[in-house]
Amino acid sequence: MSFDTLDEVRALLADIPGPDADAIAGAAARNGQLTKPPGALGRLEELAQWYAGWRGDVRPEIRAPQVIIFAGNHGVAARGVSAFPPEVTVQMVANFEQGGAAINQLAKAFGARMDVVPLNLNRPTADFTEGPAMREDEVVAALRSGWDAVDAATDLLVVGEMGIGNTTSAAAIAARLFGGDAGDWTGRGTGVEGDALALKTEVVGDALAAHGAATDGLDVLMRLGGRELAGMAGAMLRARVLRIPVIMDGFICTAAAACLEHTVKGALDHVVAGHQSDEAAHGAMLEALDKAPLLSLGLRLGEGSGAALAIGVLKGAIACHSGMATFAEAGVSDG
Repeated sequence: MSFDTLDEVRALLADIPGPDADAIAGAAARNGQLTKPPGALGRLEELAQWYAGWRGDVRPEIRAPQVIIFAGNHGVAARGVSAFPPEVTVQMVANFEQGGAAINQLAKAFGARMDVVPLNLNRPTADFTEGPAMREDEVVAALRSGWDAVDAATDLLVVGEMGIGNTTSAAAIAARLFGGDAGDWTGRGTGVEGDALALKTEVVGDALAAHGAATDGLDVLMRLGGRELAGMAGAMLRARVLRIPVIMDGFICTAAAACLEHTVKGALDHVVAGHQSDEAAHGAMLEALDKAPLLSLGLRLGEGSGAALAIGVLKGAIACHSGMATFAEAGVSDG
């Protein structure tokens, strides 16, 4: 199963599977029998039942998490929207591959396989203030790279990104999908402020002015996105088809995910927000998507770092749900 056009992606989205209702009911019943007061584990109980539904297993385990980092370069970076030059994308990909980045340490700490997918780093997307960032064949190729990067044997997916200029892309996507002005969604990204932040906001405004009404979220992704955003979207779509739960990362990842949700409502039902980043508009985007973050630690690194940390939260939820004794097993009175 794959796709060659955006219409074929739309058809896949229109026919995506839902969770296993029997597994959800069975997990809820098991949760009610565990040796704890009702609701005492708070949101961990909800997470465990959500995960059980997508895996079709009343008593699941997390054994094979996968972290995938997509990297791409943006033509709009030439407008001076980042504190770092585009060459940093290539340099950071090398760092990922050598195991030296923060995400490498976090993936290792939580027992996750990590893959890096660089996407045409020597050929940036077009400047989306002058026209679409990508042609249809380009965005489809990036979506397919994400689709192909997901290991069918994984049981929990985290996607992250690296790409100088991509907070500008994410801000433009958010403004187009959720409404509002460029200033409502444009933040510091790599640390720009003052005149540099004003320039970045102006560039996002120019991008919005250059593009009229979009057909749907995939059209927005093609016009205002980047290859790494499309890669993340393609991976999240593949995960949905395979019923693999996904932990969403920060501002840029959420913008990519929102393109799926704004194409078919409910496309993110298999996705939980790993954290709320320090990028100012991330909280507003999560609220618009009705995704309550698991963590809020002031992170703004990207790389899938906040989502990778949240693997520990989900592992804890599943360990309690599947490993705890029931009242009957423990010989404890249930009241």
